[in-house]
Amino acid sequence: MNASYEADAYYKGLTERNRGLIPDGAQRRLRTGKVLVAGCGSTGGAAIEPLARLGMGAFVLTEPGEYELNNLNRQSAGQQDIGRNKAVVGAERIRAIHPFAEVTVDTGGVQADNAALLLDGVDVVVDGVDVTTMKGWQAKYTLHAEASRLGVPVVSGYDMSGTQHVRYYDYRIPLEPLAGQVTEHDLANETLWNLLLRVIPREIVPADLIADITAHRGEPEYSVPQLVYASHMFGVLAARYVVEILAGNPVRSEITVDLHSLVAPQS
Repeated sequence: MNASYEADAYYKGLTERNRGLIPDGAQRRLRTGKVLVAGCGSTGGAAIEPLARLGMGAFVLTEPGEYELNNLNRQSAGQQDIGRNKAVVGAERIRAIHPFAEVTVDTGGVQADNAALLLDGVDVVVDGVDVTTMKGWQAKYTLHAEASRLGVPVVSGYDMSGTQHVRYYDYRIPLEPLAGQVTEHDLANETLWNLLLRVIPREIVPADLIADITAHRGEPEYSVPQLVYASHMFGVLAARYVVEILAGNPVRSEITVDLHSLVAPQS
């Protein structure tokens, strides 16, 4: 059995149960498309497995961070992955599901000198770059600036308590990086929290998260709490965005899903 026949047979079996729900044209675009997952932790990492199972043909994974024990409450890793690079682990997950996918791993993260290379030949970006540090914001802005220059659409996710907020930036049409809501001047002059509120509407920030940040943000070792279901919601939503974008269909510019409110009884 030659390699091409084996790959075709495997792909047909892998995507057989997609039939009728993912149109044939969209499935072909998934197989021939390339996605950049920038940031392979809470949000970006959650998109890797759904995309692999849908039959995405090529991935670029970039992430400088390694798994820590406190990541395991929400990220797709086990205790054996602690201390390992998240993009490397993500590549292993892809190959375990779709061994014929093309996977490129970069362990340096998005930087000014590699952004163009990371985006080379990419059809769509899943942006899970961390925004809980200023360094993360610099990387996110660099990613969006280069995607804007090259005309590559970007799907971004922000998980907050039980809420997932998704933003879509269609850089195939003229659009400033991050839709002009954050600029290079802002990065140099604004606080971390003010930058977040430039891209996330104040009214959707959950009250329990605001209370925790208010109570603890002055503590040197404080980190923003995050929950598994909000992180994983981005993986689900981003995967569908990628399907529709590759198929050439219009998508919403933003979505907010508040899982806590959906589950709570109506007053």
